[in-house]
Amino acid sequence: MSNDPFVIFMPSGKRSTVPAGTTVLKAAQELGVDLDSVCGGNGSCAKCQVEVAEGDHSKHNITVSENALSAFNRIEERYKRVRGLKPGRRLGCQACITENVVLHIPPESQIHQQVVRKSASSEDMDINPSIVVEHLKIPSADMDDPIGDLERLQNALEARLGYRLESLHLKDIQYIQSALSKHDGEISIALHKTHNTPARFLEIWPYKKDPDLYGVAIDLGSTTIAGHLINMKTGQIMSSGGIMNPQIRFGEDLMSRVSFAMMNEGGAEKMCVSIREALNDLLKVLSENAQVPLENIVELVAVMNPVMHHILLGFDPIPLGQSPFALASSSAHLLPTKEIDLNIADRAMLYVLPLIAGHVGADAAAVALSQAPHKSEELVLIIDVGTNAEIILGNTSRVLACSSPTGPAFEGAQISSGQRAAAGAIERIEIDPDTKEPRFKVIGCDLWSNHEDFHTQTAVSGITGICGSGITEAVAEMRMAGLLDQNGLIGSPEATGTSRCKENGRTYEYIIYDGRPEGGSTISVTQGDIRAIQLAKSALYAGSKLLMDEFGVDQIDRVVLAGAFGAHISPKHAMVLGMIPDCPINNVSSAGNAAGTGAIIALLDQNSRIKIEELVLDITKIETAIEPKFQEHFIAANAIPHAIDPFENLQTIVTLPHVDFNQSNAKRSRRRRK
Repeated sequence: MSNDPFVIFMPSGKRSTVPAGTTVLKAAQELGVDLDSVCGGNGSCAKCQVEVAEGDHSKHNITVSENALSAFNRIEERYKRVRGLKPGRRLGCQACITENVVLHIPPESQIHQQVVRKSASSEDMDINPSIVVEHLKIPSADMDDPIGDLERLQNALEARLGYRLESLHLKDIQYIQSALSKHDGEISIALHKTHNTPARFLEIWPYKKDPDLYGVAIDLGSTTIAGHLINMKTGQIMSSGGIMNPQIRFGEDLMSRVSFAMMNEGGAEKMCVSIREALNDLLKVLSENAQVPLENIVELVAVMNPVMHHILLGFDPIPLGQSPFALASSSAHLLPTKEIDLNIADRAMLYVLPLIAGHVGADAAAVALSQAPHKSEELVLIIDVGTNAEIILGNTSRVLACSSPTGPAFEGAQISSGQRAAAGAIERIEIDPDTKEPRFKVIGCDLWSNHEDFHTQTAVSGITGICGSGITEAVAEMRMAGLLDQNGLIGSPEATGTSRCKENGRTYEYIIYDGRPEGGSTISVTQGDIRAIQLAKSALYAGSKLLMDEFGVDQIDRVVLAGAFGAHISPKHAMVLGMIPDCPINNVSSAGNAAGTGAIIALLDQNSRIKIEELVLDITKIETAIEPKFQEHFIAANAIPHAIDPFENLQTIVTLPHVDFNQSNAKRSRRRRK
């Protein structure tokens, strides 16, 4: 039995044993991991930085010790002394793997930067922000009415607005006294006022000055974090951006992160620090892109699932790992951003939308706010596809919600040729049912691969792998082309009639791209990839069916696909795969980043906060983890599209081949073993 150390690279999930003493950079190159290096491995460029995720990783059944990599050598020590290295980081070209290790590749060390495709729009939204600016002329103190500066300001505010300032700190009073004196009592004052809190003091300027103030709406996902910097007066989105969630190095899915907190002392605190640092990084990028000073950002609104919620706010996430999935708090929260160490305006506030219950969080509440299923006469199913999917079913009579653990396959992780969405990743694919030949599109190029200019236009990015939407469409296309049977088995070359189906151990794979003429890596869909997609889509479908059971229906009127993935998968492919229940294909639509849109609504309209805080009380939560029928629905959904459900609407637009590769593959496997 080999004693070679086992290495796992995150966020790609690629893993293997390597000879002890192998440099991290060499291991990454051999595994096809996206780790940058331009200096030839001499330690001068420092683009190959990695982070070690020490601790117990129960999902992978390994423990990462402080000795997992070799000690700092002379080159690393010099680089750290002269140019500096963040805590926990190493140079991949110098550090050698000595024991089992989990390594995180930070975004700046990745050659192909992820495209976080969570766009949003603020058009047609009500603008009634919690930030207000009032212009006041405060009477001067005199002997007949000798009250203090603060009290005179309070009286003026009460006369104008009907309320007084509260929650003042000593330094706020000092600041107010100085401002009134400096500007002879003629001031403009910014206040933070919401439906359930006193007015809070933000800033004072000279009279009639009305500077632009900004807010940020944040969708804090398990895999990616997206943010939108918005002018609070006009509602204009000034910049949008996203980064990978650095917690991936502690676990790809939520339960892995709960397990990390459980198995490692201080594990939750490590994850808390990492996510707060990531938010500061994102805020800095957003402000620089919009040329907006960080001190002009005065409010944040954040949505997230319950595990991310607890980790960000410093609550213990461990109770979410087992029934009854008790939350530390499910209410909406309004708190100073300084309490979570964010580097924006000194008096900025953070509003976190309420959680629904259990594993159904503020992201689901944000989806409900933006999509308003409670106002729909039709029965609408809303699916926010991600590592942890949020599913809502409802109409004017009732709204149900659940969370389903789909895992990272839809993000391109745990797929043999998989990668995150970045330039060069295959995102669309079609397979000719007669010739079995594929054509595809990659991120960053609008041409199909069979276009004469395709290779010229992709010369810089290359063809680097396949992302979530690409692998999902590939599996659906393989099913429609007769390369894949209902059970998810890939056929042999003889059974399918194409040499693109090749042996891969005791199973088969379908070759999408063989690396020629550029000499790149072969990109294929393996039997293991099919299984990963089956597991993910089955969890999604089973969650939807549980809600339909509770609602007492067999059919739904309309399906809305949300999230970055939902916006980039075609309705036909989603239905062929069996990700979503059968319904008329024209009634399947995309809502883009519905959770992010909900966060923007809550940022720009304080009245929407009242609405969502009331609405979540009327949403019925279904907990998939303890529902007995979940496993039954899950198993039936393993088939493509489904073992039992007839998918009658799908049959009107697609005829799926009746193929069964179980026997033909088994016969060929027996011949090989003789």
